[in-house]
This record gives sequence, C-alpha cells and structure tokens, in this order.
Amino acid sequence: MRPTMLRFRPLDSWPRERRSSHDRSPFSATWISTVELLERELTQLGASNGVILVDCSELDIRLDGTYPKADARVGYPGVVVAFDSTHGPLKYVADRFRAWQDNVRAIALGLEALRKVDRYGITSRGEQYTGWAALPAGEGSGPSTFAEAVAFVAEHSGSTEEQVTASPRTAWLVAAKRLHPDQGGDADLFRQLQRARELLNIDQERSA
Repeated sequence: MRPTMLRFRPLDSWPRERRSSHDRSPFSATWISTVELLERELTQLGASNGVILVDCSELDIRLDGTYPKADARVGYPGVVVAFDSTHGPLKYVADRFRAWQDNVRAIALGLEALRKVDRYGITSRGEQYTGWAALPAGEGSGPSTFAEAVAFVAEHSGSTEEQVTASPRTAWLVAAKRLHPDQGGDADLFRQLQRARELLNIDQERSA
C-alpha cells in the first residue's frame, strides 16, 4: 500500500437515513488511482487531518491507520470523508454504491467537479463548499490542539511533555502499543490517539 495522507477510522453512526438498496458500481479504477485522485483534490483545498470513516471496528483497521485489514468486516457501505481545509472543516457523505471503495471514489469525483466550478467564474470565494461544512467535533473526540495532543501522548506513554515534544513519534508508538485494542487497550482512547498523531504531524516526521 502506497503512503497516504488519509487515515481510516471507524464510523460510529451513519449521519443520514440509510439506503435500502445500492447501485452497481460504474467505476473500473483501482483503489490506488482513487486515493491519488482524492489526495490531489484535498491538496488543492489545502487539506489536513483527512480521515475516511468506514463502518467497521477499530480492530478491523491496520495499526498505522492507512487501510482496513484484509479480513475486515465492513457493514454498511456508506463512507464519510472529513478534513480541515482553507474553507474550514468539510465533510462529505456517500452511500450510493455497493462497495465502500466506490463510495470513496464518488466523493473524490465530486470534489473534482466542485473545484472545476471555479474555472468558469461562477464562484470566487469557494462558495460551492459552504454547504459541506462539518460540525465541530463533540466531547470525547480527542485532542484538538497541538498542546492537547502532547499532553495526551505524554499521559498514555509515560513520557514527559518535553520528551513528547522532542520526539513525538517515539512517544506515540509507546502509547499506541499500550492503547491498541489488539493489545487489550481501549478502542476509544486509541481513536483519540490517532487524532493526536495527526496534530503532532508524526507521519511527516517519519518521512522527512
């Protein structure tokens, strides 16, 4: 699997009425091409903290958060793609197709279409994105600032905040081993730890 700026998380609840049937996919693209398209559009939007929410458990997602495991049990095929952008937090929902991967592609193509609106001078300030503004995260969703992420990782890794700041990836890995559900940890705390990783830019540190 190629490196990606996106991370998978379990979908706690479907945000609208569920469809009783789903269409056959019209797409023939590979998953890699879907990710490339989605990330290209997110880059155009100055996106960060991109997540794909899928109807599976924390145990069904790889430890690095980059993809569901091969034997993952995905329930409802609808997906949510959420991210921060130059237009504020945005969230897109899709469940038209039978496979969750196809619904991710539908969102990627939708973002591409929205961006093309600007080519014809119909909008000038990204008005086409305002209808997709995401609601603020609720309580218990994890740290929301760099300082909160440092404190969270310090608490669950046994490190000091100074140690986390100096070497966030090392401290995060210790916390991940303690909190991962596969190791008897707490699924909700592990989900919050994933949010802390994004705020600490740990993936960027690793690839530097």
